[in-house]
Amino acid sequence: MIAREEKLAEFTRRLHEAAGDNLHSIVLYGSAARGEYHEHKSDLNLLCVLNSAKANDLARLARVIHWWSGQLKEPPPQFFTFEELRHSADVFAIELLDIGQNHKILFGPDPVAGLEVPMNLHRIEVEHDLRALLQKLRIHFVHYSEDDTQLREIYVKSVSGMTVLLRHVLIALGEDVPADRSRLYQRIEELTGADAGVFELGRTLRDNHPFAEIARAFGKYLEAISAVMYALDAIVPKREWQRLKKAHS
Repeated sequence: MIAREEKLAEFTRRLHEAAGDNLHSIVLYGSAARGEYHEHKSDLNLLCVLNSAKANDLARLARVIHWWSGQLKEPPPQFFTFEELRHSADVFAIELLDIGQNHKILFGPDPVAGLEVPMNLHRIEVEHDLRALLQKLRIHFVHYSEDDTQLREIYVKSVSGMTVLLRHVLIALGEDVPADRSRLYQRIEELTGADAGVFELGRTLRDNHPFAEIARAFGKYLEAISAVMYALDAIVPKREWQRLKKAHS
């Protein structure tokens, strides 16, 4: 098993060799950059910034990506040109705010230095992603409500992404985000009424602890996500017309 730092160093060497002068930067982000990386459970998330991303430029990188994602089982990197990245903060507000706050440069200059994320659009993306995740989890529950193994797997896989969204809910509410996950969940409960225990349970299940009533717990998980979503919409309305409508009702 290759150690994390060895993986990253080898990826950087191979990609630079394949891309040559077309490689602008390589950035590590996500749990590994935040100091929350768990061997065998966390992914290594990479942002690769190129000077040109034409088809022939990308094709030169194929062998490296096959090795990275095929042999090492890591998620494929995100590829942007520098110009694209600088114009993406409005549509990738969550992702680029996250990267801006926690990242490690593996190669080249920092491509997100000074990047401004429009927080009004960040708030929209947070609600969109909450609603999208809730819909996806409801569909999974309909399919697997009697299959505890599948429900447990879905619960475990979704809780990391859910935790990222909860951090961004606090940001949208103007709160400082606790570094400790348990404190994060507790603050979410204080502000939204969502049961912190359902998010803690997702982490417990990830560590392979036995749990008997998974379908019931999954139902509470769905309820907690709904509570967060509606609290966000109530506390920070998307548009002025929502306030005016409530005032005249």
